[in-house]
Amino acid sequence: MSTLDTTHTRQNLMLGAVLVAAVLCTPYTTQAQNLLPNPGFEETDSCTFGLGLGELHHWFSAFGTPDHLQGCLPYGSANGLPLNIFTYQFPYEGSSCAGIFTYDASSGQEWREWLMVPLLDTLVPGHTYYCSFSANAGFGGNGSTLNWLASDHLGMLFTTYDRQWAWGDPYPQALDQAHILHPQILSDTVGWTLVSGSIVADSAYTYLMIGNFFSNALTDTLHLASDVPQSGRYSYVLVDEVCVSPGPKGCELSHSVEEIRDATPFVYPNPATDMLVIRNAIGRDAVVLNMLGQYVWSGRVTSDRFAMDAGSWARGAYMLQVCGTGSVQIVKFVLAE
Repeated sequence: MSTLDTTHTRQNLMLGAVLVAAVLCTPYTTQAQNLLPNPGFEETDSCTFGLGLGELHHWFSAFGTPDHLQGCLPYGSANGLPLNIFTYQFPYEGSSCAGIFTYDASSGQEWREWLMVPLLDTLVPGHTYYCSFSANAGFGGNGSTLNWLASDHLGMLFTTYDRQWAWGDPYPQALDQAHILHPQILSDTVGWTLVSGSIVADSAYTYLMIGNFFSNALTDTLHLASDVPQSGRYSYVLVDEVCVSPGPKGCELSHSVEEIRDATPFVYPNPATDMLVIRNAIGRDAVVLNMLGQYVWSGRVTSDRFAMDAGSWARGAYMLQVCGTGSVQIVKFVLAE
C-alpha cells in the first residue's frame, strides 16, 4: 500500500471516529439542553431598585407585577436579597431570583402574579419534556408585611401564545389547570422546595408560565403566624432555576419525594413559629416530646391537615412520634422565634 493510500485511510478513519463521536454525543447534548432563556433570572441590563421586573431579560408578566429580586442592591432594599420587604432568603443559585404573589384573600379580586417566558424551541406534540423549578415561601421581610399565608397549587403551564399583561388590562380568570403542579401547601420559609415533573406535549407550545392558576375556592392555605391581619392574607413565593428539557438529564428532578410523603407523616412549616400542621397521620395517636424527652402534647390526629397551636411552646427542637400498627415513626421539627 502506498504512503498516499495509508494517509487517506488514516484520514478516513479519523473522520469516521469524529462522526461516531458526534452521533454518540448528540443525545446527551439534546438531553442536557434547557429550553428556557435566563432560567435563573441573572441576565438583566442593570441593577434596578424597585418592585417589578425592571430590566430583566426575556421574562415578563402574564398577570400582576412579579418582582425581580437582586443581590446587587444595598442590604434591605425593597427588592434586594437576602432581605427585602417580603422575606429574608438567599437565592437558590447565583445572585437573583423572582418573586410572585400566589394567593389573595384580602382584596376581593383574587390577585395573582404569573411569570411568562418564551421557549427557545417549540415543544413537539407527542414528545416527553422534563420540567422543574425551585421555590420558597416568602415570609419575614422588613416591610409592611402582606404575605402571612402559604398556599398550594404552585405550578407551570405551557401556552401556544403570548399573553402579556399590563396595568389597566382586565384581570384574567382563574385557569384551574397546570401542566406541572405542586399539590401541597408550599410552607418552607427556610429551604428551597424542588417542584418537578414531566409532560407529554399535546400542542406545539411556545411559552411557559409560572404561578398559581387556580381560584381561591380550589386553593388551600396555611397561616404562617397565629394572628394574621385582614390586610395580610396573601401568599408570596420566590422562584429560581427554572428548567424545561427534552431529556431527564437536563433538569433537576425529585426522586419520588411526593410518593414518600404520601405514605410518611410529616409536619410543616418546619421550622415553625406558631401553627404546626401534621400530615399523613389521620386516625393515629401522636406524641410530641422536647429534646429532654418530656411530654409536651399527646392526642389523636383527626384530620389529614391536623393543626396545632405551638405558639406557647419553648423555642427549640422537638420530636413527633406517630404510632402505627406495631411501629412508631419519628419526625423532628424546630420551633423558631
